[in-house]
Amino acid sequence: MCGDVRMKRRKDENGGHDVAELAALADGSLAPERRAALEARVAASPELADRLAEQERALALAQMVTEGVEAPPGLRARIEAQRRPREGWAQRRLVLIGASAAAAVAAVAVTLGVLRSDTSNPTYQAALEATSLAPNAGGKATLTKTPSGWRVELHATGLPRLEGGRFYQAWLRNGAGVLVPLGTFNDGRDVTLWAGVSPQTFSTLTVTRELADGDQDSSGERVLVATIDTGH
Repeated sequence: MCGDVRMKRRKDENGGHDVAELAALADGSLAPERRAALEARVAASPELADRLAEQERALALAQMVTEGVEAPPGLRARIEAQRRPREGWAQRRLVLIGASAAAAVAAVAVTLGVLRSDTSNPTYQAALEATSLAPNAGGKATLTKTPSGWRVELHATGLPRLEGGRFYQAWLRNGAGVLVPLGTFNDGRDVTLWAGVSPQTFSTLTVTRELADGDQDSSGERVLVATIDTGH
């Protein structure tokens, strides 16, 4: 009886070691001198092959969650840090794999939803209206506060593509008429711009037609204009 217990304990200890090395093999952190030997054992053992597949699926799921869901840079950095190979993490990674993968995804989604609704990261909307220079144009813009500044996601239709040294320029303007450039683009669909000033103060968004002529000032040829709804 005692012999059976000792044999079982030894088998469990070896199994735990196998799991740690399989986790390291899956994420690429296994020492080169151990890799060839473990790969040969996996090839000869359906059980080890199944365990390795489990580890690889978990890593793929973690990558999907991190890269497929937009998150604030701070949270993304923390998730990335948790995915880096680190001594002593292999056994803890096994515990996470044993939990429900669907529950893990749901938890991340809930966390991101809470962060997005945080009043410290407000989001404002703006309806882009046409001017006489582009009467068929229109669109919308979403401004979101981030640690880097205000991300401006603009989508416009009815604007012809500009090329050959001609382009569109987006601006924010305050009540005194001061203009702050947001960036340039050729086509108005799915444009991402950045602002270093708050739309609460610079509450007018305009888009102008420009020419690469060395003049950094606005041409005044406005094709779209919007008042940002900041709730004030």
